[in-house]
Amino acid sequence: MSSLSDAHARILITEFMDADAVATLSVGFDVHYDASLVDRRSELAERVGDSDALIVRNRTQVDAKLIASARRLRVVGRLGVGLDNIDTQACASRGIEVIPATGANALAVAEYVIGTAMLLLRGAYGSTREVAAGSWPRSALSNGRELAGKTLGLIGFGGIGRLTASLARALGMRVVAHDSLLPASSVVWSEIGALPLPLDEVLREADVVSLHIPLTAETRNLVDASRLALMKRDAILVNTARGGVVDEEALAKALREGRLGGAALDVFGNEPLPAGSPLADCPNLVLTPHIAGVTRESNMRVSTVIAQKVAAALTGE
Repeated sequence: MSSLSDAHARILITEFMDADAVATLSVGFDVHYDASLVDRRSELAERVGDSDALIVRNRTQVDAKLIASARRLRVVGRLGVGLDNIDTQACASRGIEVIPATGANALAVAEYVIGTAMLLLRGAYGSTREVAAGSWPRSALSNGRELAGKTLGLIGFGGIGRLTASLARALGMRVVAHDSLLPASSVVWSEIGALPLPLDEVLREADVVSLHIPLTAETRNLVDASRLALMKRDAILVNTARGGVVDEEALAKALREGRLGGAALDVFGNEPLPAGSPLADCPNLVLTPHIAGVTRESNMRVSTVIAQKVAAALTGE
């Protein structure tokens, strides 16, 4: 994997990575793997000082200060696709290559969207204790809805959005989408079978809205109180993108007042979600700890891709 000149290149891994991928890297490089290092910032800064490569997930903040202490750093591998925790400009100014695992976790995210949409539309899977205790809430749970025939609205139509659309279409859903970077004339829309619409029209038409956009100055709080008000009262919102895209307080209010059918959030403005969040104890709400893209299979794919690409960047192959 490595040339003789790179035999002593050092790779620092600060968050969890598939063991086989770590072992593969360790054959050719000096690897320091500590999945808890992300929580020890001072030690992280010290260790990155003599590292040639850094591999992270979304929690490690690869900011200008950390980069300044990384004297030998040549490449940053991201075990995922979002880059908002990496100062890409600071990396570029130093000639440090940033490598995301584009596409490797797309299926996991797409399945999460469809799975949580089904769960929230049906509304029947919280009855285990009642049924086990001898209760029989059949009438109360007989108004669940089917996914087939519903409209999926996608905000963002990149790789994950398109795969989500394909799964949804296979299950009988109609798909509408908005992507400010993809012209309505693109052949992608017809190839996938999705109808391009303005953002507000997607929100008005969709029974399930799924977000697939990065967090930028333009997208922060994109789904605020006014946009939530555009959605159908029984619509479902799924956010696997970035927490700052949704106004959490406005969402909590809409759920508590019955102005939205339900929501599934895998990402939050602050992670971990702080105690006392307005989202606590909201009805019809699924909360998961930023794991939509993390499964056994996707972790293997993501880790393998990054191991291969980081090794290639270090060896020039």
